[in-house]
Amino acid sequence: MQILRTPDERFVGLADYPFAPCYTTIKTHDGADLRIHHLNEGPQDGPIVLLMHGQPVWSYLYRHVIPHLTNAGMRVIAPDLVGYGKSDKPAAREDYSYQRQVEWMGDWLEANDFSDITFFGQDWGGLVGLRLVVNHPERFARVVISNTGLPYNPDVPTEVVQLVEDFRANAATPNLIEMQRAIGGMRSGAHPATKFAYWQKWCWETEDLPVGFMMSMTLNPPARPVQLVKFLLNRMGVTSPLPTSIAKAYEAPFPNPSFKMGPRAMPSQVPTLPTSPWLEHQRQAWEFFKTFEKPFLCAFADNDPVTQGGDKEFLAKVPGTQGLPHTTIKGGGHFVQENAPDQVAQVIIDLIRST
Repeated sequence: MQILRTPDERFVGLADYPFAPCYTTIKTHDGADLRIHHLNEGPQDGPIVLLMHGQPVWSYLYRHVIPHLTNAGMRVIAPDLVGYGKSDKPAAREDYSYQRQVEWMGDWLEANDFSDITFFGQDWGGLVGLRLVVNHPERFARVVISNTGLPYNPDVPTEVVQLVEDFRANAATPNLIEMQRAIGGMRSGAHPATKFAYWQKWCWETEDLPVGFMMSMTLNPPARPVQLVKFLLNRMGVTSPLPTSIAKAYEAPFPNPSFKMGPRAMPSQVPTLPTSPWLEHQRQAWEFFKTFEKPFLCAFADNDPVTQGGDKEFLAKVPGTQGLPHTTIKGGGHFVQENAPDQVAQVIIDLIRST
């Protein structure tokens, strides 16, 4: 396995990210060294809060959440998934799978011997982190999730499966605007898998995924005329047109397109169909959570088009959700850590103090 490492100078001078790096080296399936980065902030004897990010971001996402937690006496551990942030980046798209991310982060968890953990996960941070809870239950005391899920879809109609598979194999690569329109309509009309397929295909087939541009336009869109100029420049091949500080920070882990295989690959690993190779793992995970009685809190945003309503299955099936003050993050969007860091932190703090 060829492994890339982002030069340190790419992370110099990022806004609001003064945190010292920590590194753990694990072994890949073929014996290569793989270095995983994490933050370790706050009082070292405080309750451990594990914050896990999703795709296409990194621990920078939590820069405004961390101070709220450390000021409340929490010890914050925030890793970068393999392929993201300051962690190493396998160089081939095919190096990445859902199961490998779970195994890599499980090895990282064991190497650091963290325990009595309060877990918080959003997006892929939830998909990977919830599987860590399944595989290492003795290390976790509480769970908080936001805008994520544990996808298990054994009953998707055959015609939907065929439609999605044909689209991903044979359709032209959607452009950024087409992808955004499809994702924005996931909760209406056709089966969600057919809409999510636009995100999967766009990421998989876009060689220089415009991570920084996409994040800055999502989190802090400029005035309409500037938006039009930026989209035009992007269509002309400029990956990060007129970058803001947000765009620079989220683009920092990727010196060139060869470093972007993780963000490109991972959407295709979401098990949206019964043909997914991870279907049995997901079934077993749900069987585990049907008996999980430790505190399990949902804090989903009120305006995320991708995951809105995704908390219902957890509330119906996980015993540990009973009697807890499940919260709606107001105006959080998909990236609640950026849009509502104070709300996210308070949910975690309150759960730890009350249980």
